[in-house]
Amino acid sequence: MKIDSLFISAKEVNAGALFVSMGMMEILKQNLPRVAFFRPVIFDKNVVDGDTHFMLEHYNLDMKYEDAYGVDIAYVEAMVAANKSEELIGEILEQFKRLEREYDFVLCEGIRLSFLNNIHFDINLKLAQNFGSSFINIISAKGKNVKEVYESVLIDAQEIQMQGCHHFATFINRVSPQQKETLMARLQNRQETIFYLQEVEELALATLEDVIETLDAKPILLTDHDHTRTIRSIKIAALSLDNFLEHIEDDDLIVVPGDRSEIILGLFASLYSKNYPNISAIVFPFSMRAHPNIQKLIDGLRGFNMPILSVAGDTYETAQKLMQIRGRLRLNSSRKIALAMGLFRQSVDVAFIEKRIANAQNEIMTPLMFKYKLFEMAASNPQRVVLPESSDERILRAAEIILHRKVAEIILLGNEEEVRTNYLRLGLDLSNATIIDPYKSSLMEQFVDAFYELRRTKGLTRAAAADAMAHFNYFATMMVQLGYADAMVSGAIHPTADTIRPALQIIKTKPDYDIVSSIFFMCFETKVLVYGDCAIVQDPNAKELAQIAIASAESAQRFGITPRVAMLSYSTGESGHGSDVDKVREATRLVKELKSDLLVEGPIQYDAAIDEKVAKIKLPNSQVAGRATVFVFPDLNTGNNTYKAVQRSSGAIAIGPILQGLKKPVNDLSRGCLVEDVVNTIAITAIQAAQEKK
Repeated sequence: MKIDSLFISAKEVNAGALFVSMGMMEILKQNLPRVAFFRPVIFDKNVVDGDTHFMLEHYNLDMKYEDAYGVDIAYVEAMVAANKSEELIGEILEQFKRLEREYDFVLCEGIRLSFLNNIHFDINLKLAQNFGSSFINIISAKGKNVKEVYESVLIDAQEIQMQGCHHFATFINRVSPQQKETLMARLQNRQETIFYLQEVEELALATLEDVIETLDAKPILLTDHDHTRTIRSIKIAALSLDNFLEHIEDDDLIVVPGDRSEIILGLFASLYSKNYPNISAIVFPFSMRAHPNIQKLIDGLRGFNMPILSVAGDTYETAQKLMQIRGRLRLNSSRKIALAMGLFRQSVDVAFIEKRIANAQNEIMTPLMFKYKLFEMAASNPQRVVLPESSDERILRAAEIILHRKVAEIILLGNEEEVRTNYLRLGLDLSNATIIDPYKSSLMEQFVDAFYELRRTKGLTRAAAADAMAHFNYFATMMVQLGYADAMVSGAIHPTADTIRPALQIIKTKPDYDIVSSIFFMCFETKVLVYGDCAIVQDPNAKELAQIAIASAESAQRFGITPRVAMLSYSTGESGHGSDVDKVREATRLVKELKSDLLVEGPIQYDAAIDEKVAKIKLPNSQVAGRATVFVFPDLNTGNNTYKAVQRSSGAIAIGPILQGLKKPVNDLSRGCLVEDVVNTIAITAIQAAQEKK
């Protein structure tokens, strides 16, 4: 059966429909370029629907908001009351069919049935039946016993069958380990596909953004990153400071009047003390502010500060409202999103889902498809990636995302107490990361000896070896060399040379390579191309250029890109002469000699390599011209300028540089990198490590 749409339905509020929609969308976007999201019924057309807005923005879907929903609840109830149910279904079906014609796949999310009054049939099943969509039902196990969940599975399965819908899968969400074990035993002989999604407390926790929105709170002290801080408990500061400090816990939100200066100062002191927990924020009721002198003192504190909000209500009213806040997934909830998707990938059989979804195979690859493919590849065989720059906030934030998505295992180098203090003050959870202090590590002596043995013929003394290992990049590189880590990523606060030099001295190049080179993955709207070398080798000779081409083709192949190599020059074919062109011509000959099965063309100009119309004129019989996927530049000057020009003028996303040619993977970051850049590089490095072991 060809499946080109799925309908996700949850009868209850907080069952996790958005969670499942996100997981399914990631799988779809990994395989298909154009996926639509559609909610046939939303709560109120005059209010932006949260799930729809989130899906469109987070997944950068190529569709307008007004095309992503059908009608609202008021319209549904009016049509049903007027005995026009069939006409209602017809109107929504027409909107769905329009999306079905325009997109490769349509992912639908139904309305919570508890929102509907006086509707005596399951409109979600009725719509899925008419759409011809396979049906996914979600059952929440939260607050239920096993018998209730079991009966819900049976009832839903019967209803889906009676409506004649194709039952794709059942997701039992928010299930405890004990519930899961019992349910799996009772449901093991059922024909339905059932996935169990474990209850993760943090996904339901409110954040400061929820507080600000619900209570219309005004920021007194707040940074952009503070919005995503989670809140585990609400505490009212009604005791004296010495007694109150005994009751604070990690991630508490403290409600305290702004004139309780001793409490405020005590809470800030606790932030800087390793003996007390790290609270999430302070809320002042009565629209109060701290005394000017207290505020002046706070403003002058260096390092991390504690978020402070002000609300209009009194202390009791504020506490009551805070207790009723429900946590939401938001576009800036990077931590929750990573945690949710890590849980989803861990809980479902992605390969099974992909097999059940028929899709047209093509070479279209969007940036989002490539990104999710990276996560999937890395998560399928997690590797240990060491990050020596744990003092950098971007590294810590990226590490949290990687851990929550279960993309790789993370090793951080640094003073354990300082690293833990830093990430807790940032509101991050890196409890699953391994922290190693090189200065205190029992590995230090072994590493010094190993480095001394490697380099003593070069004149290195043991004292100099000890000095080198005191540098975290050297220590991390030796961890990779001796198998204590599988790969390393550095460069956020160090120049490229500080990353590559230890790798060349310790790990060294592969037997067939004389040099370390690099590639960029250039992610365009509908394809991903490989550019090499744009970052490392300044002026390669013909032999080195051939090695760069072969390494770049292998890298492309590893990441699912069919390599068709263009050896770039300012002339195409036999039309040009001169040392520069001759170098490219000789490099092309060497590539063909060394890798006879690799499709390669050169010398060739960029326009003939990328544009089929130009290719038909300049090289009509070439298997590469007009279809090249790997572009090898003749020198660093050309490559670096070209990738930056293309990136800035076309809007392409450049991921890299990714190093190649080393025996074990080490990758360099730009000092201007963003958190997303670090995440992508860690994922790519983990994939390289897994594939090197094969």
